Amino acid sequence: MQKQELLAELENILAARQDADPDQSYVASLYQKGLDQILKKVGEESSEVIIAAKGSDSTALVKEVADLWFHCMVLLIDRGLSIQDVLHELEQRFGVSGLEEKAGRKQG
Repeated sequence: MQKQELLAELENILAARQDADPDQSYVASLYQKGLDQILKKVGEESSEVIIAAKGSDSTALVKEVADLWFHCMVLLIDRGLSIQDVLHELEQRFGVSGLEEKAGRKQG
C-alpha cells in the first residue's frame, strides 16, 4: 500500500467511525464526547511528542508523532475537513520561504 493510500484509507475508516457504536470504537467515543475531548487528546499527544523529542529514543518519537497525526485526523474529520485540505495548504506554501509565508498570514 502506498503512503498516500494509507492516509486515505485511514481517513475513510475514521469518517465511518462517526456513525459507529461508541461502546465498540475508541474513535466513535471521541466523536460522541465532542470537540473538547478531541482537542484534549490532541493537546495530550502534542505534549507527548515534545517529551519524546527531548529524549533519545527515536522509536518513541515516531510513535508519539503517529498518535498526534491520528488524533489530528480525527479532529479534521470532526470539523468537516480532510487530509486533502491540509495537503492543499502545504502545496500552496511549497516553494515559499517560511518567513514570507508567515509575513503573509499577518497581512491577510
